[in-house]
Amino acid sequence: MASFASETLTFIFFISLLHLGSSGRILSDESDQTQQPLPFQYHNGPLLFGKISINLIWYGNFKPTQRAIVSDFITSLTSSSKTNTDQPSVNTWWKTIESYQYHHKLSNSVSLGSQFIDENYSLGKSLTSQQIVGLSSKGGQKDAINVVLTAADVAVEGFCSSKCGTHGVSSGSGPGSKRSKFGYIWVGNSESQCPGQCAWPFHQPIYGPQTQPLIAPNNDVGLDGIIVNVASLLAGTVTNPFGNGYFQGPKEAPLEAASACSGTFGKGAYPGYPGQLLVDPTTGASYNAHGDNGRKYLLPALFDPSTSTCSTLV
Repeated sequence: MASFASETLTFIFFISLLHLGSSGRILSDESDQTQQPLPFQYHNGPLLFGKISINLIWYGNFKPTQRAIVSDFITSLTSSSKTNTDQPSVNTWWKTIESYQYHHKLSNSVSLGSQFIDENYSLGKSLTSQQIVGLSSKGGQKDAINVVLTAADVAVEGFCSSKCGTHGVSSGSGPGSKRSKFGYIWVGNSESQCPGQCAWPFHQPIYGPQTQPLIAPNNDVGLDGIIVNVASLLAGTVTNPFGNGYFQGPKEAPLEAASACSGTFGKGAYPGYPGQLLVDPTTGASYNAHGDNGRKYLLPALFDPSTSTCSTLV
């Protein structure tokens, strides 16, 4: 059973509802990364652990092939399929997040849960943050992380202007669910709205060094950008669910397990350059992780608490 907090934190949870979101990629000048970083620290709060179901809520028009890209990524996190151990994998990437729990003698097991599809834009094509939280309740409301994904033609409050995605916690609704809590994530498809901000390095950046964009590993700039942000926010949800777990900087704008290594995907990365990556000899696509069903993904570096460095797969 997943646990978000001890009973003593219940009151804190309710008064802080809707105020604990964190950006998967906060939009700011890339030159900020050259400044002396604040220490990455544990702030004595609870981590998310136990058996966790990751439910997907698709809002707007997504092709079945696009949905498969994300669902295969989720199943790859703890995939038991036999793969070449010499190959970097999504599962290897996730083990760095599991190391945060191991330090506290905790463990987690994530799996793909249910999927809810709203192709009819039931709330329209311009959503508020509150509506995003409402959509997240379409998934399971106990032992769950509910991931809301909005289509390329959906505008979301703050999207592109200040964020590419958010995460937070909410409480269950309905009979008998008063005490249940679940994590939620929202990420938008930036393909037509701001790919240079939220789908880099698969698109020319809006600001900073103008490096050549990479070929997306799944041949979909918007969805491969979604993967980068979903991965970052999953890492933050597990290691900093209540805003008092692992992060650096101010609590109001924390840099978490992945966002503390923003812009880094491979060794030798620097602002504007994602680092040395693997390249598919057939498609020319860049990637750093193998996943289920022959998928390839580009995943962000993670801050490794055991070495106090940003850890890359390649």
